[in-house]
Amino acid sequence: MTKPTDRDFSAGPTGLDASAFARWYREQIVAKWQTLDTAAVAKVAALIEEARDRGRQVFVMGNGGSAAAASHFAVDLSKTAAAPGKPPLRCISLSDNAAYLTACGNDLGYEHVFARQLENLVQKGDLVLLISGSGNSPNVLEAAKLAKSRGALTIAFVGFDGGKLKGIADVSLHIDAKQYGVVEDMHMSLGHIIAFYLRQKG
Repeated sequence: MTKPTDRDFSAGPTGLDASAFARWYREQIVAKWQTLDTAAVAKVAALIEEARDRGRQVFVMGNGGSAAAASHFAVDLSKTAAAPGKPPLRCISLSDNAAYLTACGNDLGYEHVFARQLENLVQKGDLVLLISGSGNSPNVLEAAKLAKSRGALTIAFVGFDGGKLKGIADVSLHIDAKQYGVVEDMHMSLGHIIAFYLRQKG
């Protein structure tokens, strides 16, 4: 895994003023919208809908900006996606329990912080949604492997080249971009698309 200090968080053209950089960034986002794999979006939405209807649980996780996206997506699936006459989605973000995260990180190592939570909670038929820009975060990869060993289905939201996670997950939504902001913006939007789709579909 590339260390965070080695990542290029400032990917993009240099020497531009803010207005020109904004135009460049807008072009990157528009390009990713135009190439979005909508068939994969539909597949993820169908899996989450099936989990809801069968009373299965959905677990979401990620690090850093992906942790924020995981928290947001968990709220949207639990609340925003609620539809009259349908059971509520049982969704939890494993990035949110600071006490558990730091206990596992301190005692077991940070690579175990998500898998250890899944050991307590995940069951066959549950969904585990893993969000990672690089697709190579050790704790996310370990969680994916644990989930699959328990018979859970795994979904990955990844960026860049997809990393190792793209090849492990049962379904991947890959944003082929090399700018972290663009990847994270698209991942957040995917959460919105799926949550609002489930709400309006009912």
